[in-house]
Amino acid sequence: MYTDKDLTIRPVKEEDLHALWTLTYKEEAPEWKQWDAPYYEHKALSWEDYLQGKEKRVEQDDFWLIEVEGKIIGTVSYYWEHQPSQWLEMGIGIYNPQYWNGGYGTRALRLWITHLFNTLPLVRVGFTTWSGNQRMMKVGEKLGMTLEARLRKCRYYNGQYYDSIRMGLLRKEWEL
Repeated sequence: MYTDKDLTIRPVKEEDLHALWTLTYKEEAPEWKQWDAPYYEHKALSWEDYLQGKEKRVEQDDFWLIEVEGKIIGTVSYYWEHQPSQWLEMGIGIYNPQYWNGGYGTRALRLWITHLFNTLPLVRVGFTTWSGNQRMMKVGEKLGMTLEARLRKCRYYNGQYYDSIRMGLLRKEWEL
């Protein structure tokens, strides 16, 4: 668990699952999905179907909650792009729009990056977003990340092409 004032990131507990399901899979077209890779299909899940995958969420190293004043607002996560070379990509979702544009994502990712560098033998952390998500690109800039790749016009959404954006940060840059 890591805390920055009123914001905490921590592993998911079983009793968190209903709140997390409500934020992420209860609705067919949640507002957050317009920003989080909307070119990938999102399907609502019944509570029962959601519970089928609980072992992928509860007490996992790669999937934690973001809370503000004890209220679940989102998640941070990571996956291995290529584990033998320690190439890790991280992600974040702030599902409740009330918490957009308030610095919560930056604070949560700052804690998550610190956690990842503290617990894994990484040289670099990074994330992939799309040029339609200006807020996510701004978070990367605020955290001192470098724009490492811009794949032009490869994300198609609502009749328009967007760029795929990769941002990254080296451990030595984080520890400055």
